[in-house]
Amino acid sequence: MNSDQIKGSVKDVAGKAQRKLGEAIGSTEHQVKGAATQVEGKAQKAVGDAREAVKDTRDSQRRI
Repeated sequence: MNSDQIKGSVKDVAGKAQRKLGEAIGSTEHQVKGAATQVEGKAQKAVGDAREAVKDTRDSQRRI
C-alpha cells in the first residue's frame, strides 16, 4: 500500500462524513463539499492503485 492509496482513502471517508453531516443538518454546501472531497479521494486512491499495479508488475518481471 502506498501513500496515495492511504491519503485517498482518508479523503474519501472524510468527504463521506462531511456529506452525511450536510444531509443531517440540511446544508447543501456541506453536501457538495463532501461529495467533492470524496471524488478527490477516490481519484487519489485510483492513482495509488495504478502505481501499486505498476510496481507489482515491475517486481514480478524482475523475478523472471
